[in-house]
Amino acid sequence: MAAMADHNDPHLWLEDITGDAALDWVRAHNQPTLDELCDDKFEQMRSEALEVLDTDARIPYVRRRGELLYNYWRDGANPRGLWRRTTLESYRTENPDWDVLLDLDALAAAEDENWVWAGADVIEPELTRALVALSRGGSDAVVIREFDMATRQFVPDGFSVPEAKTDIAWVDEDTVLIGTDFGPGSLTDSGYPRVVKRWRRGESLEQAVTLFSGAATDVSVSAWCDRTPGFEETQVVRALDFYNSERYRLVSGDDDGDELVRLDVPTDAGIGVHRNWLLIRPRSDWTVGDHTYPAGSLLAARYDEFLSGVTNLDPVFTPDEHTFLSSAVWTRDRMLLVTLRDVIQHVQVVTPGTWERRDIAGVPPNSTTVIVAADHLGDEVFLDTCGFDRPSRLLCGPVDGELTEIKSAPAMFDADDLSVEQHFATSDDGTRVPYFVVGHRGRTGPQKTLLGGYGGFENSSLPSYTGVLGRLWLARGGTYALANIRGGGEYGPRWHTQAQRSGRHLVAEDFAAVARDLVDRGITTVELLGAQGGSNGGLLMGIMLTKYPQLFGALVCSVPLLDMRRYHKLLAGASWMAEYGDPDDPEEWSFISEYSPYQNISSDARYPALLMTTSTRDDRVHPGHARKMTAALEVAGHRVRYYENIEGGHAGAADNSQAAFKAALTYRFLHQELA
Repeated sequence: MAAMADHNDPHLWLEDITGDAALDWVRAHNQPTLDELCDDKFEQMRSEALEVLDTDARIPYVRRRGELLYNYWRDGANPRGLWRRTTLESYRTENPDWDVLLDLDALAAAEDENWVWAGADVIEPELTRALVALSRGGSDAVVIREFDMATRQFVPDGFSVPEAKTDIAWVDEDTVLIGTDFGPGSLTDSGYPRVVKRWRRGESLEQAVTLFSGAATDVSVSAWCDRTPGFEETQVVRALDFYNSERYRLVSGDDDGDELVRLDVPTDAGIGVHRNWLLIRPRSDWTVGDHTYPAGSLLAARYDEFLSGVTNLDPVFTPDEHTFLSSAVWTRDRMLLVTLRDVIQHVQVVTPGTWERRDIAGVPPNSTTVIVAADHLGDEVFLDTCGFDRPSRLLCGPVDGELTEIKSAPAMFDADDLSVEQHFATSDDGTRVPYFVVGHRGRTGPQKTLLGGYGGFENSSLPSYTGVLGRLWLARGGTYALANIRGGGEYGPRWHTQAQRSGRHLVAEDFAAVARDLVDRGITTVELLGAQGGSNGGLLMGIMLTKYPQLFGALVCSVPLLDMRRYHKLLAGASWMAEYGDPDDPEEWSFISEYSPYQNISSDARYPALLMTTSTRDDRVHPGHARKMTAALEVAGHRVRYYENIEGGHAGAADNSQAAFKAALTYRFLHQELA
């Protein structure tokens, strides 16, 4: 199908998110899907998924603030959740004594609002006030309210911001830095703040003093403050696109004397400041003097020297063909490095200055390790380790000492007969693409298999324990595969940058190569192979549908981008042009049009079974993508099972009940089609 101009799009009316006609269309498409899939088997799956999500035996993950540990918790009795805290001593016990700060279920009932927790910024080190973010139905846009930590009440006439995609940070107890919807011209084309202001207590939002204004074509402008005594720091970040930013340091604090000085670092570099250390991670090769630092390096400099113009850079980490840096997190006096070697994680402790590295004690090998929390004012760390077939273990202790297990998650499914293997597929250009297979020992012959993948924005897909997938898929005989395709960050920035813009075809080619390899190895057959992806992964599923339909028996496409002719005009879409390209540029549309699913539907092709899901409340990826694709497929004579959640935001679910429903719908469809 040739690329269509906007005015020739017969389904454009479905972009009217809450229009009566569009919602009537949604309801008319939801009901047949529910009628077909929501049988007794679905109900059993939904019940099991909810049991996993609501179990009190889950690990309540925490972060330290002062002497207390904070947690946000949802379960069957508290579907919206409790914001609560406890001591480390109590947390170590089987049943901690939790002090509840905010009951979101009670708040939602009292205010008759569908509140979803979106986080809280607590002022440090005072810990007296918090800026609580509340979302209606799970959208990215939030309401901000100031919360008194002592009285456990919202502050009358405190800082309060109406619903918007707001960025806000404490300066002191009476001052914040804020970017929000200040009225016409204050947002970027992507719908994020382009203006940062200093807002003092007692002023109206209109009276706040502007610190910085970006351009409408920027992605966003934001600001943050480090209030560590003796190392106070305020910076403004101007995101030019998704991967390039200008960073400015505020070197004076008076309204009449504000000065923002730009930091002399590459715009594509990630930076971090900790006390007197500046860390720089370039995403492309960076030449300083006569030395070139490769993309994905981690470099350190003394911050005061760097600001004075002295560029002495110490390599903390240098990538190689197989190994790259996943994350770096500070305690007060040490740094934790997490690296990936062929997608297998390794955790080390680094001593600043000498930059000597050693393995951290107590972390099991061949596990996926997440730094849950690190005390930047002390030496305490919390690490979570797990695997496909191993539930999470929470380790805690001093970064220079032995970590001990203080919590463990229960097994949510029987994994005794499961095996985990890593294979490599060969993509069209000869690149070796790793993937994992979680299968059942002793079984012979092809098995029904679900393949997952994402391939975008330098996000790495790592082995993890997923109770819902285990209960609804693995425990019912299914095999699971996870593809580490280009576009992700499994091998550092270059693994991603190859697949940006005109290289986007590599993502699909890699995923298709993994699908073929699964069949060639006899793990599955085309008829028994399903694939699932959401958001950017939903775009991948759309490409699999239209470009590689012969490789799959069924596809699940969730909260997807699909109309790449108009994605940049819908909600946050403009912020992703650095990833996909500009469809208004004829040269860039020439390669985008080659894969854009909405423009490549064929009435002659034989497509695999398709489940399309999205959310009305998703204010990141427009639900119009899923709606229009479904309508166009139907016009071309193809059948689509469609379901749109009226709430849930980009996650597709606003609470555990909705998440369980969505999961059961997905797996009931896959079991039905891949039988």
